[in-house]
Amino acid sequence: MRIIIEGWRFLCHSYSIINQFQLLEMLSRPELEIFHQDMPYIDRAWKTEVSDRAIETLCKIRTPEPNQAADVTLRLYCPWNFARSSSPQTWVFAATEWGVVTNNVLAGIGVSSLTETPVNSESKIITCSEWSKAGLIRSGVAHNRITVVPLGVDTNIYYPLINEHRKNLRKKWGWEDNFIFLNIGGCNDRKGIRQLLKAFAVVVDRYPHARLVLKGSELLYPSREDIAKASQELLNDAEKEKVAARLLYTGNQLSFAQIAQLYQAADAYVSPYLAEGFNLPVLEATACGLPVICTKGGPTDDFTHPDFALLIESKFTPMTVENQSFFILAPDVNHLIELMETVIEKPEIAARSRYTGPNFVARGFTWKHAVDNLLDVFKGGETRGKIDTLAFLI
Repeated sequence: MRIIIEGWRFLCHSYSIINQFQLLEMLSRPELEIFHQDMPYIDRAWKTEVSDRAIETLCKIRTPEPNQAADVTLRLYCPWNFARSSSPQTWVFAATEWGVVTNNVLAGIGVSSLTETPVNSESKIITCSEWSKAGLIRSGVAHNRITVVPLGVDTNIYYPLINEHRKNLRKKWGWEDNFIFLNIGGCNDRKGIRQLLKAFAVVVDRYPHARLVLKGSELLYPSREDIAKASQELLNDAEKEKVAARLLYTGNQLSFAQIAQLYQAADAYVSPYLAEGFNLPVLEATACGLPVICTKGGPTDDFTHPDFALLIESKFTPMTVENQSFFILAPDVNHLIELMETVIEKPEIAARSRYTGPNFVARGFTWKHAVDNLLDVFKGGETRGKIDTLAFLI
C-alpha cells in the first residue's frame, strides 16, 4: 500500500507527536511505501526533542512528487483540509476537545460551519476518541464519515522501572519520603488546574508529605501564569503557603525519555480535565505503571479500567462564553480529593497498577495497534478500538 502523509514533524504539538510515532511504526512495515509532505505551521519555536536516530529515520522519508500516485492520503495538520486529494482515499485526522468544533478552529479553516466545507462528501475523518467523534457530529459531520482510531504509546520509552532504578531516581530528585502526584501538559483551565490545586490544598493539609509535580510547556501555554492566577483566585493565604511549599513546576522542553522518567518516578498521575480530545499522558502514565486519577465521561473512558484507574465523577455541562457554545465535563472536586487520598492510603492500588496498566497497554494501545487499526480502516475494515479488558487481567 502506498500512503502519502501530509503533516507536521518535530513540533511539540499533539498532531506532530502522533504523526512521528505513526510514521516510525509505518516505516517498519515492508508492505507500505510511505511519502511525507511537510505542511506549514504557525510558530517555529514549537520544536520538540526527538532522538537523533528517530530524526534521521524520519528525515529519510521521500517527499511526494506533485502528481504522486498513492492509495491513501492522510492529513495530520491544522487547519483541517477536507478537499479531495489525488488519491482514491482521503482521510483527515481531526480531534475536538470542547464537545464541538470551536469558532477559532472554524476561523482557521475560513468558514463559519463545518458544513460549508466538503467534510460530508470529499473526504473522511479519523479521530481518536468517542468523545471527539461526538463533538464532530454535533458540529454537523455525518456519523458515517468518522472513524475512531485510538492513539498508542511506545512501550520502549514508557514502561515501569525496576524498583532499584526507581528508588535511585527518586533519591536523585529528593522524592524518597514523598508521595508524588504528577500532571503533564498545559496547566490551564481546560486541563483542570483549578480543580487540581483546590483538591491538593486539602490533601496536603491531611498528608503533608504529598507533592504535586506539574510539567507544563511554556512554548504552547503560559502555564506558570495560569498556575499563579488560579492559586491567587482560589486559595486562601494558608492554602497558598502549603501548596507553594509542595508544588514543583517545570515548563522546559523535555525529550520523551525525560518525560518518561517523571512518570516512572511518580506515585500517581492525576488529570481532572474539563475537555480533551484524547489525553495521551494518561495512557503514557498507565504504560509506566502508575495508577491514574482522571475525569469520568470523557475520552479516557476509552482506554482506562478499574484495575488501574480511579475515575472522578463529573457533570456534562453546556456553556456559552462570548457567543461560543461548548460543553465541558465538570469534575467533582470533593470526589477528586477522596480519590487522591485513597491512592495515598491504599498502596495496594499502586502495586496492582504497576502490572495491570502496562499489560493493558501492551495488549491494545501501542503504536503498533494504532497503525494496525489505521490500516484496517484504509482497507475497508473496522477498527478494533477497545480491547476486551477482562481478557488479560491478572
